[in-house]
Amino acid sequence: MQHNNRTGRLSGAKWVPSMNYDERPLGVRIDAVVIHCISLPPGQYGGDDIERFFCNRLDHGTHPYFERIRGVRVSAHFLIKRKGELVQFVSTLKRAWHAGRSVLDGTADANNFSIGVELEGVDDDVYTDFQYRSLASLTRALMAAFPGIDKQRIAGHCDIAPDRKTDPGPMFDWKRFHRDALV
Repeated sequence: MQHNNRTGRLSGAKWVPSMNYDERPLGVRIDAVVIHCISLPPGQYGGDDIERFFCNRLDHGTHPYFERIRGVRVSAHFLIKRKGELVQFVSTLKRAWHAGRSVLDGTADANNFSIGVELEGVDDDVYTDFQYRSLASLTRALMAAFPGIDKQRIAGHCDIAPDRKTDPGPMFDWKRFHRDALV
């Protein structure tokens, strides 16, 4: 897995471009990773509803929950599906809309300086071995491309927005992730 520093794209990732991004502020150093989880509909895995959601193409009539998120414009840089497939939506050089109101180490708006990674899942379900392996490979590639990213600059959404977010949740094995990714 290689990061292209010119395009901000990762080799081996399926490219599904989202419109839900903008430019990072001038002079901002990319030095953090934020880990999230998502499933659509909630608690259901597989399919392409997450991809459609991040690309503003979700068919809101296919599930009652989808009406609740109509008009929401979000994205992440990456999604790791249950079998480890890596999908990229936004160049790492751009600001994906993944963190919302957030603070990391005293600095507000983590979207400005972080890379958002979504795991297909929910807070109270285990993540797959495939996902941990893919996340470890992705993290190593991002750390190589952005030297400011280290163990202290990898956080869960729950860490940067604790008043409103709980993901990736208590089932995410941080020890395993650190052991596998930060070798």
